[in-house]
Amino acid sequence: MNRQFVSAVFLSAVLATAANAERPNFLILVSDDQRPDTIAALGNPHIKTPTLDSLVKSGTAFTRAVCANPICTPSRAEILSGFSSFQNGVGDFGGKLKPELVLWPQAMRAAGYRTWYVGKWHNDGRPIQRGYDATLGLFRGGGGRWAVPTFDWNGVPVTGYRGWIFQDDEGNMFPQRGIGLTSNISADFADAAIELIKRKSEKPFFIHVNFTAPHDPLLMPHGYEGMYDPDKIPLPENFKERHPFDHGNYEGRDERLFNWPRTPEETRNELAVYYAVISHMDAQIGRIIETLKQTGQYENTVVVFASDHGLGVGSHGLRGKQSMYEHTIGVPYILSGPGVPKGKQSAAQCYLRDLYPTTCDLAGIAIPKTVQAKSLKPVLDGKTDKVRDAVYGYFRKFQRMIRTDEWKLIEYPEIQRTQLFHLKSDPHELKNLASDPNYQKITTELRQRLKSWQREQGDPLVN
Repeated sequence: MNRQFVSAVFLSAVLATAANAERPNFLILVSDDQRPDTIAALGNPHIKTPTLDSLVKSGTAFTRAVCANPICTPSRAEILSGFSSFQNGVGDFGGKLKPELVLWPQAMRAAGYRTWYVGKWHNDGRPIQRGYDATLGLFRGGGGRWAVPTFDWNGVPVTGYRGWIFQDDEGNMFPQRGIGLTSNISADFADAAIELIKRKSEKPFFIHVNFTAPHDPLLMPHGYEGMYDPDKIPLPENFKERHPFDHGNYEGRDERLFNWPRTPEETRNELAVYYAVISHMDAQIGRIIETLKQTGQYENTVVVFASDHGLGVGSHGLRGKQSMYEHTIGVPYILSGPGVPKGKQSAAQCYLRDLYPTTCDLAGIAIPKTVQAKSLKPVLDGKTDKVRDAVYGYFRKFQRMIRTDEWKLIEYPEIQRTQLFHLKSDPHELKNLASDPNYQKITTELRQRLKSWQREQGDPLVN
């Protein structure tokens, strides 16, 4: 073999190793169905989240982050692709990611990262077919051997989880780590993440952990009974017995988990379990972060925490997640670690899918040209206070939304209904101004901006 060629290969390997050594690790933690107002350090004194509080204090929290499409499958597809649901192939619910897209783990792996996956997989294919080197504690559909709980804490039937299984790297089921969806499932995921962190690798790691908490069925974690007294938990400011109209999912599975009309007692009881499940997950995240510290990797790891969308839990008379209200389209969104300012909160409007290019920037690698999302690094670096003037939301054929720094307009095409909220004076979205003649100008302007964006995205509902 040519000596110069060998030297070139050796030098290339040395340079690659050096570059990898300088790059941070990434730990991506994503919860499921978690409202943005469920972190103590971000303004909720009624919930206990010490680990997430520490991330807020050691990093930057984006307080106006949104999921664009508030359903599990399309929201997670946007995170993976850096693209909107209109253009990544997944669409409203269960389509397949376009093969020409460079997915988030694929970009990280191509840049020299060891990419690992833990937890709920809710998209087509399998993680190892989408850019992950290996999986552990994989929770996915497709198996019928293990039954899972079919009733929520209140005895209401829960559908959609029967046949979900835990798997290891090779796809083998391992019931010793939990069968189906149990009250201890967050600990199972944490165990898997901890095992991966302890694996030795010359490459930096990209570990993506998708929790199922606090998605239904809500099961009280062992040892957390009595942590929250329902009578001491306040109702949401925008609690209602019924939503005033059919928003497009009025009789969907999520809404059937509560009785009609919604009652203060049922809502408080639900929140008590919901908070307990979040607190339990918080403790398991604490175990993962402690492992980073014990292995000497914490200082060089960017920790990201977010959720795929929020939830109603009584707000606006809704139980589920299929809405454009702040409690549902808003998500917790925290970054902490190298290159991230400490103790900062930003009101920059952003999407979940922006995590993809942001981590690329933090790692110093090129953002693939297929990525539509925007990096938030300019905000983190203090070069600007925003990367967008507005964000947009959508739920199947039933809802479309535009939100600016000050206003939100929601259209319901199927029933020809419009809502307009002035978020600065009405953060809980209780006063609809759409029919007020004093606000017709802003309504018209926002509607035109929304339609223009729909045309750009190829939305079939735009006329």
